[in-house]
Amino acid sequence: MWEQSEWDLVETEVVVVGGGYAGLAAALQLHDQGVDFVLVEASDRVGGRVLTETLDSGTGGAAVTVDHGGQWVGPTQTRLRALADRFGCATFPTWETGKHIEVWHDGTGVPYLGAAPADGPGIADYHRVTELLDALALTVDTAEPWRTPRCAEWDAQTAESFFRAQTSDPDALRRLALAVQGVWCAEPYEISLFHVLFYIAAAGGYEQLMETRDCAQDSRFVTGAAGPARAVAELLGDRVRLGTRALSVEHDADGVRVHTAGTVYEARRAVIALPPPAVRTLRFTPELPAARDGWLAHSPMGRVAKIHAVYETPFWRDAGLSGIATLYDDGPLGVVFDNSPHDAAHGVLVGFVYGDRLSAWSDLDAAGRRDAALASLGSVVGDRAARPLAYTEKIWSEDPYARGGYEAYVTPGGWTGYGRSGWRTSTGTLHWAGTETASVWNGYIDGALSSGRRAADEVVAALQASVAEG
Repeated sequence: MWEQSEWDLVETEVVVVGGGYAGLAAALQLHDQGVDFVLVEASDRVGGRVLTETLDSGTGGAAVTVDHGGQWVGPTQTRLRALADRFGCATFPTWETGKHIEVWHDGTGVPYLGAAPADGPGIADYHRVTELLDALALTVDTAEPWRTPRCAEWDAQTAESFFRAQTSDPDALRRLALAVQGVWCAEPYEISLFHVLFYIAAAGGYEQLMETRDCAQDSRFVTGAAGPARAVAELLGDRVRLGTRALSVEHDADGVRVHTAGTVYEARRAVIALPPPAVRTLRFTPELPAARDGWLAHSPMGRVAKIHAVYETPFWRDAGLSGIATLYDDGPLGVVFDNSPHDAAHGVLVGFVYGDRLSAWSDLDAAGRRDAALASLGSVVGDRAARPLAYTEKIWSEDPYARGGYEAYVTPGGWTGYGRSGWRTSTGTLHWAGTETASVWNGYIDGALSSGRRAADEVVAALQASVAEG
């Protein structure tokens, strides 16, 4: 097939590139079907864009587990729930009891009860536009999105151009912008309107993306969202090779060779389960088809950071506050949640820094970032927010492997120009996985799992067909 070299050679049926949930799902599917494989992962852990960290609380008491990446599971995310059940990874309801807070651009904090405020600046137009998004999303074909009747029309627009065509209310536009930032970690001027509609359809509706109870933010994992990933890796054993970065991929009709620093993995098929920007760091021989390369070029990663502040207790609950907030002011944080552990042994607040806010906040030094983030928390729960026991942050744009977070979004023209052949169609002996290739819960852990299983099933079908052909 290829000339031998001085590198160590490992032969297997399938090589999986990437140890996030997509790659792990593909590997687990191959394992369950008795197919020999090796999974290579560049970092020293599994989980990819799911990253669980254990912090010292600073009190000599129990450590605190926080999730820097994906962390929630909803009731319709059945693949993730099934995986958690298989490995005994317990969940608990997201903390949300008490009044939520909206912080407006003048610094005013407005408390409310329920999933969303009943009234407020721009709320009427916001609801009207989001109801329209839901109605348009119902027409999207999530299995073959390019077949959607108005795909080209919507893919030629940004979310911002659509919003501005629907309303001139500046407060409604602020609400819509934060919604885009919170879900896609992008600004409305960056993202294709069609991708927004596809994503809503893939989740089962706009409310599923936005709300907590019975929606995407319904529950968390007791031991962190990386718990199921670690359990899968333990089951797969030494077929998972951590600290093994794929550098280049040779592929032809006979098979593939994945080159790392000291080893070549030779296989009949490969599953590439990496975020789009990470795929573009690999050298492919021959080069990828124009459609695949164009799709990757139109799929930048979102810009997001997550900060956690740990307190001795969830003190905000004493004041009747939930710790959940949306912030439309000039501070760095856009959304805040109560991320305390299941037993509330400590209080934990998590804040998200999105899009253009991240670009400005990340330019500060570490002390400046911390002070600005804690000031934002103070606008939600009061002055005690400034005195945490511990503080930690994760700027995903600086992650060398993910290169952004939490998912890649599609820019205008991407679906129309490249979706049909570039989205997830296999490239000969290369099969594509990753949450961005999912038809259901695209962008979420559940979507990563379905994408890995789909890619593994493609591989198994191809291997069986080659055996049948003799």
